[in-house]
Amino acid sequence: MAHAWNHCPNCAAPLALIAAAEDGGEVERLRCAACGFTHWNNPTPVLAAIVEYRGQVLLARNAAWTGRMFALITGFMEAGESPEAGIAREVKEETNLDASAIDLVGVWDFQRMNQVIIAYHVVADGEVSLSPELAEYKLYDLADVRCWPSGTGHALAKWLRSRGHEPQFIEFPKQG
Repeated sequence: MAHAWNHCPNCAAPLALIAAAEDGGEVERLRCAACGFTHWNNPTPVLAAIVEYRGQVLLARNAAWTGRMFALITGFMEAGESPEAGIAREVKEETNLDASAIDLVGVWDFQRMNQVIIAYHVVADGEVSLSPELAEYKLYDLADVRCWPSGTGHALAKWLRSRGHEPQFIEFPKQG
């Protein structure tokens, strides 16, 4: 994966892939030869909500996406908040719904984006009003929800199984 860091944020010297001894042995990372800064490039935690609204699953389409893909409500944790508080905040910000119950579904890696997804089932109440970040939403009966074969789609599939529904997956076109 290409990196976006070219210069040290401490001294502005160029960064380079340099091997150095760490707890697990020698590891190559972007480092500054001048001041010793290391860019760790650790995965970012992303929160995802399987929103249950009036007995159905709410999926939304991001305004920046081309096509008609609908997905879970997601967002980044803020410093100083718990994952549960963060997902309640994201659901409120993006849909105007209030979380009345929040249960962990699981944790998945999403290496393509260098993220770790923390997925929750969120029972939500209120009246839907989307943020400008979202273009539209759809409500699905559990039997009609289609999962996608990556990231948050696996969380949705696990949750559907826990509710007695065998998930159906959409197929993405092959790239290349």
